[in-house]
Amino acid sequence: MLLHLRLITWSLICLLILSSGAGRPVVAEEKQTLNVLFIGNSYTARHNLAQVVKQMAEAGNPGLTFKPTTVIYGGRRLRDHWNLGSQNFVKLHSLTKAEEEQTIADLKKAAADKENRYARAALKRHQGLIKELDQPHPKWDVVVLQSYRDDVSGDPSLYAQYAPKFAALAKEQGARVILYETTPATQNKNPLRTAPETEPVMKKAKAIAALAKQLDASAAPMSLVGLYCQTERPDLTLRFLNDAHLNQTMAYLTACAIYAALFDKSPEGLPVDSITDIRFWNNKDRDKDRDGNPITKTFSDKDRAELQKVAWKGYQKFKQLRDGKAAN
Repeated sequence: MLLHLRLITWSLICLLILSSGAGRPVVAEEKQTLNVLFIGNSYTARHNLAQVVKQMAEAGNPGLTFKPTTVIYGGRRLRDHWNLGSQNFVKLHSLTKAEEEQTIADLKKAAADKENRYARAALKRHQGLIKELDQPHPKWDVVVLQSYRDDVSGDPSLYAQYAPKFAALAKEQGARVILYETTPATQNKNPLRTAPETEPVMKKAKAIAALAKQLDASAAPMSLVGLYCQTERPDLTLRFLNDAHLNQTMAYLTACAIYAALFDKSPEGLPVDSITDIRFWNNKDRDKDRDGNPITKTFSDKDRAELQKVAWKGYQKFKQLRDGKAAN
């Protein structure tokens, strides 16, 4: 699906043809801005994923200014985000003071439970937001909805129940929706010695594809992308040994897949070649990641090219599943 580039400040400053002076037409530079909201948890926060996507988006689209905003609560799913009022950020351009006051009142009740640290964090976020409601807020061009263990069970799954709620608010303002499907259960922490199991991955990918079709959405289908990486580069790992989160390689693949979903074009050839995690080994070794390796991973030209190719392959396969064109 081509990005229809309803870029919120996709503005032609001027297009003036001068008939005097040198008699040469002068065409002003086109300027674009893409406003993107990411809703998720640590799978979005780690490696400053939104900023990596920004680097890729601007590198692959000269003249584009990519403006990411994140609403992140560690370990939370879309249902939790809904209960924490994250939907208010989706409809921020039209959010009323009364709506935000009601959200704050609800969160104050939830935050009375001292064990509910997420409600306290959300309350603080919304108390800051209400002070800014009188400021102009642009409509989102794209809203990215991250899954997390809420997309694998139930009929429909929790993800399938709540993604449409957020998507409806996004589409009311003309925003596109991207489903960022995480795959924590299939990320390998050691190089693979045998072929990866494909059946559970394909089952999950098909469910996400059906949801994407329902919502007319794109997706970063990380179960498929991970599977192709494990198949073609079994020497690579996709998560840390000492931390269950995606490692730099999987984060790079994820950024590439989101890029593909944003622009419906391959990330192949993008110059971005490194990625840095945000969690370090300890206070004395902040330049090392959770496994004690350099916290910034720079990919060789070969690995960078192969990872970009794998991400594009997974994205194309997903499109076939979504559009009903893939063989079983």
